Amino acid sequence: MSSTRVPAAQATPAVPDQRLAHDAGGTGVRRGLLPVVLTATFMYALDFFIVNVAIPSMQRGLGASSGAIQWIMVGYSLALAAGLISAGRLGDIHGRRRMFALGLGLFTSASAACGLAPDIDLLVAARVAQGLAAALMAPQVLAIIRTAYQGAAQARAIALYAVTMGLGGVCGQLVGGLLIKADVFGSDWRSCFLINIPVGLAALAMVRRSLPESRAPRRPRLDNAGMALISTALVALLLPLIQGRQAGWPLWTWLTMAASVVLLVVFAAHQRRLAARGGFPLVPPELFRGRAFALGSVTQVLFAAGQGSFFLILALYLQLGRGLDPLTSGLVFTVLALGYFASSLRSDVVAARLGRQAVTLGAVGMALGLGLLWEGARLAGDAPGTARVLWLIPGLVVDGVGMGLVLGPLTGASLSRVANHLVGAASGVITTLQQLGGAVGVAVVGLVFYGSLGGGYAHAFEAGVLVLAVMELGLAGLTQLLPRER
Repeated sequence: MSSTRVPAAQATPAVPDQRLAHDAGGTGVRRGLLPVVLTATFMYALDFFIVNVAIPSMQRGLGASSGAIQWIMVGYSLALAAGLISAGRLGDIHGRRRMFALGLGLFTSASAACGLAPDIDLLVAARVAQGLAAALMAPQVLAIIRTAYQGAAQARAIALYAVTMGLGGVCGQLVGGLLIKADVFGSDWRSCFLINIPVGLAALAMVRRSLPESRAPRRPRLDNAGMALISTALVALLLPLIQGRQAGWPLWTWLTMAASVVLLVVFAAHQRRLAARGGFPLVPPELFRGRAFALGSVTQVLFAAGQGSFFLILALYLQLGRGLDPLTSGLVFTVLALGYFASSLRSDVVAARLGRQAVTLGAVGMALGLGLLWEGARLAGDAPGTARVLWLIPGLVVDGVGMGLVLGPLTGASLSRVANHLVGAASGVITTLQQLGGAVGVAVVGLVFYGSLGGGYAHAFEAGVLVLAVMELGLAGLTQLLPRER
C-alpha cells in the first residue's frame, strides 16, 4: 500500500478563490490569520460555558428570578443557532473577512453591554445581541480556513480550530471561576463579559492586516424567504428542547416542535424549487449529494449531542453531588482539557495515517473513558469530598484524548469535498448542526440524568455516562460509512 495516501480530511484540496487576497510575499496565507480567527473562536465558545459559574452571582446582584436568569443562557444559544446558516451565506455574498470583522466588532460591543447591564432585561437583550454577533463570526472562521489553506496545512489549521473549540468549552468553568474569585475592581460576575473587550479589540485591530478576503466567485443573491423559514424553524425546535424539561414538557413544547418539523419541510421544498429555477438557495441541495458532507452532518450532530450533555452532567455531579465549589470543579474540567489538548494537537497527523479511522479511534476512546468514569463514580459513591474525585481522573483523561481525536478530523472530513463557492453555506450548516446536536443531547441525556436522581447524584451520573458511551459507539459505527481516503 502506498504511504502517500491522502486522508478524507485532506482530500480534494480547495482551489483558492479567485478573489482570495495574497500577502506581499506571495505565500497565499498571511501571517497572523490563525491567531485572529482562533481568538474569536475561543471567545464565542467560552461564552457558552463561562456564565454557568456566574449565574448565582448574577441572580444576587440583579435580584432576578431563576426563570429570568435562565434566559441569559437561552437567549445566547437561540440567537447563535438561528443565525448561523444565514451568516454563512452572507459571507459568501459580501466577503468572509468583512462579515467576520463585523461579527467580531458587534460581539465585543455586546460583551461590553453585558458587563455594564444595570438590570436583567438589558442583560438578556445584550446576550441575544452577543449570540447574533457570534453567529456572524462562527461560519466565517471555517470558511476562511477552508479557502486559505490547502492539503496538510488545511488539516493542521482545522486541528487547531478543534483545539480552540474544545478548550473554550472545557475551560469555561475554570476561567469563570478565576475571574469571579479575582473580583478585579469589584467587577464580580461582570468580568466574565468585560474580559472580551480588550481581547476583541486586539483581534479586530489585526483583521485587515492578517485575513484575506474571499467570497463565492459567482456572487449569489440572499434568499430572504429561506432565511425567515430556517431561523423560525430552528427557534421553534431549539426553544422547547432547551426549556422543555425544566417546564415539565407542557403542551406548547410538543406543538412547537411539531411546527418546527413542518417549517423544516417547507424550507427544504423551497430550497429545491429555488435551485431548480437557477436561483441561489440558502442551503444548496447539492451540498447533501456528496456522501462526505451528508454523513458528516449526521455524525456532527451525534458528536455534539454527546459533548453538550456530558459537560452539563459532569458539572452538576461535581458541584451538587460532590460538593465542589465552581473553581475546584473547573480544575477537574482541566484534567479533561489536558487530554483533549494533547491529542487534538496531533489529530491531523493521526488522520494522515488512519483517514476516517482516526475518528473511529477517538470515538471508541471516548466510550472507554466514559466506562472508566462510570466505574470511578461507582467507587467514589455519594459521600462528599474532594479526595474522592481522584477516582474520576483516569476516565477524564481517556475521554479527553478521544474527544481530541474526533472533532478536527470529523470537521475536515465533512468539508473536504465541498466546492469553494459553497464553503460558506457548508460552514453555516455544520456549525448550526453542532448547536442543534448540543441541545438535543442536553434534552435526551438530561431526561436520563434527572430521572435517575432518586438514587443520588452518583447514580444519575453513572446512568448518564452509560447513555453517552452508547452514543459514542454509535458514532464509531457511523464513521465507517464516510468515504474512504483517496
